[in-house]
Amino acid sequence: MGIKFGTDGWRAILDKDFTEVNVERVTLAIGKYVADNFGYKKPVLIGYDPRRDADKFSLLCAEVLKNKGFTVFYSNRIVPTPVLAYSALVRNACAIMFTASHNPPEYLGMKFIPDYAGPATTEITDEIVSNIDKGLTGAGKSGILNKVDFAPEYYKHLSNITDIESLAALKTNIIFDGLYSASIGYFDEILKANNIPFSTLHMFHDINFGGGMPDPKPAFLQDLIAKVKASPNSIGLANDGDADRFGVINENGEYVSPNEVIAILLKHLLNRGLRGSVVKTVGSSLLIDKVAEKLGVPVIETAVGFKHVGEAMRKNEVIIGGEESGGLSIQGHIPEKDGLLANLLILEAMAKSGKSLIELQNEIYELAGCRFFTDRIDLKLDNKEEIEAILEKVKKADYIGNNKITSLDTKDGVKLMLGENTKILVRPSGTEPLLRIYFETDNLENLENLKKLEFIN
Repeated sequence: MGIKFGTDGWRAILDKDFTEVNVERVTLAIGKYVADNFGYKKPVLIGYDPRRDADKFSLLCAEVLKNKGFTVFYSNRIVPTPVLAYSALVRNACAIMFTASHNPPEYLGMKFIPDYAGPATTEITDEIVSNIDKGLTGAGKSGILNKVDFAPEYYKHLSNITDIESLAALKTNIIFDGLYSASIGYFDEILKANNIPFSTLHMFHDINFGGGMPDPKPAFLQDLIAKVKASPNSIGLANDGDADRFGVINENGEYVSPNEVIAILLKHLLNRGLRGSVVKTVGSSLLIDKVAEKLGVPVIETAVGFKHVGEAMRKNEVIIGGEESGGLSIQGHIPEKDGLLANLLILEAMAKSGKSLIELQNEIYELAGCRFFTDRIDLKLDNKEEIEAILEKVKKADYIGNNKITSLDTKDGVKLMLGENTKILVRPSGTEPLLRIYFETDNLENLENLKKLEFIN
């Protein structure tokens, strides 16, 4: 089969395309990339999330690389992606994470993490794909396989970039939804180690993720939302399957969007003394632009995908970088999504300000001068040619309905600005023949009107 790396590695369905044969093919291709660019002395770290057979496949990968002469550090337990990525940085190593992130339980994947500890760029994954089935000579002797716990060095670093001690001042109850994910045994342990009270839900690893998906979005956080609503003065926190994304529920039991979280944390980190830019994707909310403008912070906008955010963070002085799908990182940390860090920073922002999460949200709306409302429509098409034709038509438009297009951006699909507070983004899916059409504006009536416009026909 042809193996493709998407925005965050190779993913496939277990027992169909994700097989021992294909895992070995990808492992050897990654090994060749590491050997060609760094030599066999470059250590390789390997970790896995709670998915079915992730431990089995990751150990196969470790044995293959060891037999080719690499020194392999293999996680002795389920590990979050950001924990493994941080260890790659401090050990000057490359890493391979077995995860399918927030995808359904039948999927598994392999994510390659270079030694800079962020998502592999397209150039790197293209080289890996080109290596498939080319073989790997090996170092001529067997390497070493060490089983280790990557958590201690990560915990130490986290205590340096967050003020965990300040959380003791929190008057709000913390409810942590383990969501059957890799954050179990990590986020809860951080809170325990610092004597921070909390209650929990779903604190065990389940390969079927409780019959849902390991995605910290409202549809899969209903138990957490119900518990927050039933527990006065409480907030809810959760992570996805490999703990690089976050989900936040406020004191009213309402989902706090990643865009709001990024805006809140930008203001908080600026108050903490951090200086630089904010990085956001073209799909992220205008709320972040508005807040950054009011705070005097430059905005760097990238294509969708944290690999682009991470690359911008490596090249610029950045306070915070994030994306609308629930990933962020900050200055002084790795250029990789970290849901554990995001959870701690939300608690820190509340503790330092002495304000509820709802109050922090309202502050951001007041700073921006309005609220923003978003929606998305997916348009299924037959082929790539249809997609290209529609994108070309949108690029040439002067009006959307009666709305004049005031600016156009094509770094990822086509972004149209219709005045100061209204945006339409039309971009193709990276995995199937469909167009994703994102709408954002400052009132609900306008949002509904925009969705009714047949501007792509």
